[in-house]
Amino acid sequence: MATRVLQSSCSGLYQARNTGRAKGHVPAVISECFRGLSASTNRHREDSWFKSLFVRKVDPRKDAHSHLLAKKEDNNLYKIQFHNVKPECLEAYNKLCNEVLPSIHDDKHYPCELVGTWNTWYGEQDQAVHLWRYRGGYPALTEVMNKLKNNKEFLEYRKERGQMLLSRRNQLLLEFSFWNEPVPRDGPNIYELRSYQLRPGTMIEWGNYWARAIGYRQHNREAVGGFFSQIGSLYMVHHLWAYKDLQSREDTRNAAWQHEGWDEVVYYTVPLIQHMESRIMIPLKGSPMQ
Repeated sequence: MATRVLQSSCSGLYQARNTGRAKGHVPAVISECFRGLSASTNRHREDSWFKSLFVRKVDPRKDAHSHLLAKKEDNNLYKIQFHNVKPECLEAYNKLCNEVLPSIHDDKHYPCELVGTWNTWYGEQDQAVHLWRYRGGYPALTEVMNKLKNNKEFLEYRKERGQMLLSRRNQLLLEFSFWNEPVPRDGPNIYELRSYQLRPGTMIEWGNYWARAIGYRQHNREAVGGFFSQIGSLYMVHHLWAYKDLQSREDTRNAAWQHEGWDEVVYYTVPLIQHMESRIMIPLKGSPMQ
């Protein structure tokens, strides 16, 4: 702004300066004006260069994240649901879910699977988390939703469930190609869901680093699944881990720092994160992951 004002103020003097030079002298006020313009322009360039150090440049891409990062051999779509339950209703809610959700999982007419269902233990309280897999992608999701509209048991479940909830939200996810596919597990285990809100434009960079990093976290079978959002909160990543207990979690995470290269992954991925959250979760009785 200052540069434009100075340019406007001096534009009328440009011809006078040239005239003065032709006569062998330049008025002092004109010389001062142009010195100020030159200094202001230089400062503007220096400021722009300095600010550019803090602006992340996004490399151009010629393909979608879903094609570059997701597993190509599978056509799996995942849905994660977060239900905030009225504290006094949590026990009844868990009982209802254990009665209804496994029946949909076991019905071969529904192209979907209940990957896991949990209550948060540490993190956001009185919350349930459900993870579903749809083999066949969006067509499978549409087929399931259309069939559930005529499922009387499910409609009654939704009606009763609605009276127990404070809020709910969901996301549609794809799984990273370099992560394990989540499969049923024997228990007892605790699970950690680490959720990362990334800076827009950094998903490919995140994937490139974690494709290497996941090799450092496979020694105790703690890596369950890794996902990135397609619908809902965008540029969201979820990593799901399993541990025997909280002490095992602490020991396993500390051991990762003994592997050469893990520190570099952390160093380069932390700046990509806008917000992160950790939930420690306990599986419900009807969860395939125990």
